[in-house]
Amino acid sequence: MTLSVIIITKNESDNIGDCLASVSFADEIIVVDSGSTDGTRDIAASLGAKVALTTDWPGFGIQKNRALDLATCDWVLSIDADERVTPELADAIGAAMADPTADAYKIARLSNFGGRWIRHSGWWPDYVLRLFRRGTARFKDVAVHESVLPQGQVAILKGHFLHYPYADLESFIAKINHYSSVAAGMMHARGKKTSALGALGHAIWTFIRHYVVRRGFLDGKEGFILAVMAGAGSFFRYTKLLFLNRRQQSE
Repeated sequence: MTLSVIIITKNESDNIGDCLASVSFADEIIVVDSGSTDGTRDIAASLGAKVALTTDWPGFGIQKNRALDLATCDWVLSIDADERVTPELADAIGAAMADPTADAYKIARLSNFGGRWIRHSGWWPDYVLRLFRRGTARFKDVAVHESVLPQGQVAILKGHFLHYPYADLESFIAKINHYSSVAAGMMHARGKKTSALGALGHAIWTFIRHYVVRRGFLDGKEGFILAVMAGAGSFFRYTKLLFLNRRQQSE
């Protein structure tokens, strides 16, 4: 059995080298880049990846399906540039392909924030479906928070990704701002309504869910920061939806 690794990128020069090194056991590595200006494509090509360039940005789901369409091996592993495959996970992937018990596998992610591995706050085990037999799954066609839609049986794989989602607090804030705008637009398109009080309520409940229900307090000060940031992201999302609704009413 052979393995294709697929990755989508834009300006990931700080991540792509370590990411590709962690999947060097693959038979084929495909990088689909959406216009990097920091040398990402050159780094990927120098490490043996097949690099394709797209001139538009259709959203995460469609872009990952573009990468999937370029894969030629029996199995596909989708990985983000800020993720790493551990040696233990690499062994588990090889064992699953050699003697499969399912057509697709979920893999846990252990994420790092502020130098701390987060084991609560809803961040662990954070299973994501990433390994599947080619031809049995596609990515959901959404702008953000894309997921794999499998056709066959799904199992959980031993081992986990290492995940470095935010280089610093500034990038975390920028991502929250961007994702909240996209999410608000999607909710608005579905006809969802909200109010200022509703936005505040969502923010408060999101903080409680992350810090208390999901035991973020066990992650120390990083857990508190994550809960606050999650609440802020929820508040931004629903406030932006509120203004989109008002803009539509005034037209």
